Amino acid sequence: MATTRIIAMHRNKGFTVEQALKARLDYIKNPEKTRDGELVTAFACHAATADAEFALARKEYFEITGRWRENEVIAYQIRQSFKPGEVTPEEAHQIGIELAQRFLKGNHAFVVATHTDRRNIHNHLEWSAVTLDGMGKFRNFLGSGRAVARLSDQICMEHKLSVIEKPQHTGVSYNKWLGDKAVPSQRDMLRNVLDEVLTQKPGSFEGLLAAVQQKGWEIKRGKQLSFRGTGEKRFKRLDTLGEAYTEETLRAVLAGERIHVPEKRGKTRRTPQETQVSLLVDVQAKLQAGKGAGYANWAKKFNLKQMAQTLNWLSDHGIQDFEELSAKVDAASAERRELLKQARAAEKRLNEISTLRKQVVTYARTRKVFEAYRQAGYSKKFAAEHREELAAYREAKRAFQKMEQAKIPSGRELQVAFEQTLVEKRDAYAAYWAKQREWREMMVVKGNVEQVLKAHEQQDKTKAKETLR
Repeated sequence: MATTRIIAMHRNKGFTVEQALKARLDYIKNPEKTRDGELVTAFACHAATADAEFALARKEYFEITGRWRENEVIAYQIRQSFKPGEVTPEEAHQIGIELAQRFLKGNHAFVVATHTDRRNIHNHLEWSAVTLDGMGKFRNFLGSGRAVARLSDQICMEHKLSVIEKPQHTGVSYNKWLGDKAVPSQRDMLRNVLDEVLTQKPGSFEGLLAAVQQKGWEIKRGKQLSFRGTGEKRFKRLDTLGEAYTEETLRAVLAGERIHVPEKRGKTRRTPQETQVSLLVDVQAKLQAGKGAGYANWAKKFNLKQMAQTLNWLSDHGIQDFEELSAKVDAASAERRELLKQARAAEKRLNEISTLRKQVVTYARTRKVFEAYRQAGYSKKFAAEHREELAAYREAKRAFQKMEQAKIPSGRELQVAFEQTLVEKRDAYAAYWAKQREWREMMVVKGNVEQVLKAHEQQDKTKAKETLR
């Protein structure tokens, strides 16, 4: 479950546009909040220079259109907050990127930063008010907030997260968005963690406890198992979570004797069951690991459905034998590697252009100072008074020389190069992800076929031994 809101950003009083953008972006990129920048992703800009690039795009917009408004919006931000205990930082970050991509449709440069310094993991999505072509600006229409909330809900459902069924859009506090309780209780969060761990099918009860500990929960063993989350003062007993979470019930679920039915407070939407091909379950291996007859019956039914989907997939793709399937898997793997190589090459070029754009801005800002310095006969006094500006000028000049620029490019030239490279990057990544999904599906199908062939081979060996007897 995630709550969202759109925030229009204006220039702060006493700040330049560049300073306002830098202050805001520096906050969302804070290394202490984003795992040293690990949870920061930029699109159509470089995370380190996004403020300068947003400001440059704004200047280019004025040059192209001639439109000027006092106290205009310089950038926009979405804050997307998740229910504590329901999502990992990595998944939250991916959801934030997906939201930005699908809401902005590739028309605006943006930065996504995921903060982990609070109980509720949350995203900051900040984007330039100016479109990438420099011809228009983001239109924050009356229903923008509702549109982004609906899109966020849809993405959350795709990631199998709960959503708010009947959100209120006016006169409602953040806490109300989370439900009847201002903050989910420790018991609710523990239920969510146990639900998630059970989907991973740990082989034993001790394995389940170890997985819960890895998610940051402290366990106290005694007459009754108790758990304590990070930052909490008191332990919560396992038997207080409900019938579905007692030790006896959990052990029965792990043994395949019962089906786990999560107990959730409040109404949630459930995603429809996926129809994609899944790997077959090795029933014999699971039985040897201590699974019960109930689990075996479920696994056999599951395997029948997945084998039917596997055969349908082979039929749909016109594949007649295992060798042909293996060849297609190898070809898809080689294609996705090549597409990834192209995407990363374009991404590297985009970073170079972004750095160059920053230096162009610096050069334009400090050139007059250097000319005055030269006319002053390279005065030491002048140099001392304008040390920072002259240092920035020299750094920009060195950057141009390093990139082997015969002449200093104009902002328009860089914009054209950036847009062309951006299209190349976008197309390459789109093709890569499509090929990646295709390859993964092929690998699952291949794994299922191999498992069936292996089972048949084992049966033939068994029959041969019986014949010899």
